[in-house]
Amino acid sequence: MRRFLLPILALAVAAPALVAVPAASKQASSKINAELAAAVANPLRVKDKARDIYRKPAETLTFFQITPDMKVGEYAPGGEWYSRLLGLYLGPKGKLVGLYFNPTSGPFNETQQKGIRDGAAKYPADIAGWSGLPADRFAGYTLDAVPAAEKGTFDRIVVMRMLHNLLRWNIADSEIKVMRDLLKPGGMIGIEQHRAKANAPYSYTDGGKGYLREKDVIAFMQLHGFEYVGSSKANANPKDPANWADGVWTLPPALRGAKDEDKARLQAIGESDRMTLLFRKRP
Repeated sequence: MRRFLLPILALAVAAPALVAVPAASKQASSKINAELAAAVANPLRVKDKARDIYRKPAETLTFFQITPDMKVGEYAPGGEWYSRLLGLYLGPKGKLVGLYFNPTSGPFNETQQKGIRDGAAKYPADIAGWSGLPADRFAGYTLDAVPAAEKGTFDRIVVMRMLHNLLRWNIADSEIKVMRDLLKPGGMIGIEQHRAKANAPYSYTDGGKGYLREKDVIAFMQLHGFEYVGSSKANANPKDPANWADGVWTLPPALRGAKDEDKARLQAIGESDRMTLLFRKRP
């Protein structure tokens, strides 16, 4: 999927203003269940495991309170790194659904729109083929073509490092609204997002650099019908100054534009400082 997005990541579409609403951080620590631990340790993940040190999948999915019998949507699956793990975890007893951009809502040309629709169409076969699990345990939809019967049936939806794009493309309101409709009463959205410093200016936190302020994300979700449940430090990285002139992509894994002499220093910093937040659908 990301190959269809690369040409549009440079677009500078203004993001809507956000209202900051203070919210107390509520840390949650839960024991990782055996089925999730087994999925994380599965030998099929031999190539994906290299990023576990940065992405903390077991801790993140535990914080999102995802159990193996749930119906879970992953929004904008991209390279399907999380989808492969979620497929192993949910495939035996639950259901995993790839939720793709509404192709007509953003800055997507005809070729990109086709790429988005093709990605959704082949998603079940991708995850089934990789995991060896039946394809009927998986589904893929673009948000403009989700069957009406799917509304109100999802236990969880996860949005991993994507909210900045929705904001800069001015499609966050419409995409989150559709996701809210898909959730059951009391269903939850888990968000992982590159975190800007609390005092960072709007010019740096409009989505174009990849970083958002945590209080703005909380306020945005509250305004769109969600209760803030809490935060996790699972993906925090205090070594990230979050002030890169070229944005978050300066850091691993992209190392965009990095000179050879700078790569060791950037690798030592690691991937970005990220907020990990959980929100519950309000009545």
